[in-house]
Amino acid sequence: MALVALTGCGGETSAATSTASGAAGDLGTLEVQLSWLKNAEFAGEYFADSKGYYKDAGFTAVNLIAGGPGGASAETMVLSGKALVGTSSPVGVAPVVLNEGAPLKIIGSTYQKNPFTIVSLAGTPITTPGDLVGKKIGVQAGVNETLFDALLEVNNIDPSQVTKVPVQYDPQPLLNGDVEGFFAYLTNEVLTLELGGHTTAVLPFADNGLPFIAESFVATEDSIKNKRTELKAFLAATIKGWKDALADPAESARLAVEVYGKELGLTLDKEKAQAEAQNSKLIKTPDTDSNGLFSISKELMEKNIEILKLAGYDTTAEQIFDLSLLDEVFAENPTLK
Repeated sequence: MALVALTGCGGETSAATSTASGAAGDLGTLEVQLSWLKNAEFAGEYFADSKGYYKDAGFTAVNLIAGGPGGASAETMVLSGKALVGTSSPVGVAPVVLNEGAPLKIIGSTYQKNPFTIVSLAGTPITTPGDLVGKKIGVQAGVNETLFDALLEVNNIDPSQVTKVPVQYDPQPLLNGDVEGFFAYLTNEVLTLELGGHTTAVLPFADNGLPFIAESFVATEDSIKNKRTELKAFLAATIKGWKDALADPAESARLAVEVYGKELGLTLDKEKAQAEAQNSKLIKTPDTDSNGLFSISKELMEKNIEILKLAGYDTTAEQIFDLSLLDEVFAENPTLK
C-alpha cells in the first residue's frame, strides 16, 4: 500500500466509462489520479462512476488513474494537467507548495483520520510509542520515513534509540523476523496479516500524536479559479458515491475485486474488511455527520498544520487548504450532507 503520496500513473481507464448521452453538460473527460492501486480504498469513486453520477454531473468520460510505487505523484499529475484532481495528504502537498512554490490546494478529504500504523506481531507487541525503543522497524523510504520521524519527534523518542530498516510494502520482513514493527495501513497490511492467520498489535499514528487527514483531494489554484464547475461536479458526484460506499461495503468489495481491480488478484474477504474498517474508523465522524463528507473542520486543519510544522514544514491553513468549493457544493445541494 502506498502511504500518503506515493502515487503512480497507471493510465488505466475506469471499467465503467461514462458516455455523453444524458449528461447534464459537457465537462469533458474527468481524470482522477488515485494514490494507490484500485482496491476498496477508492470505493466511493467506483460507485460514482459505475452508477453514472459523474456522467449525470456533466462528464463525458471518466479515467480513474491507478497509483503505485515508482510512478508520478498526485501532485505531479495535477500540476502537469494530466489529472484534474488527485488524492494525497497534507504531508504530500506541503513539501511541493513550500519547497517548489507549487500552486496546489487541498479541497476536501475522504479520510478524516489517517490509517498509518506500526504493525507488529503478538509475540513482540508494539502498542505504545515507548515500545519502539530498541526495536527494528521496517519503514519505506520517502514520505513514510518523514512521517515515522515525526512520530518519534512528537513522542520525544531519540531516533538513535530505534533502528529503521528499509523495506518495501510487503510485510513479509515482519513475518521473517527481520523487523519487529512495520509501517503499514490499518486498512491494508494489518488486514492482510490477520486474514493470513497472524495475531497483530498496532500503534496507530492518529492516536499517538499525529491526527492528520489522508486521501485528501488536491487541485491547482488555477483549476479552483477557472474550473470551479468541473471541480464542484466532481465533489458532488463523489460524495454521492461515498454515501453509497458507506452503506454497502460488500458492493464496495465486489467493485474492487471484479471490476476496477480485477487484474490485481484481490479477494472479497480482504476488500470487504478494508471497506468496513475505513468506513467506521476513517471516513464517517461526528464532524462529517454535521458538516458533510470530505469536510475538514477548522480544528482539524489546525492540528494538521501543527503536524506539518513537526515534520519541518512551517505553513498555514490558508497555504494548504481551500474548502470554498465544498462549501458551495453543500450550499447548492443541502441534501448531500
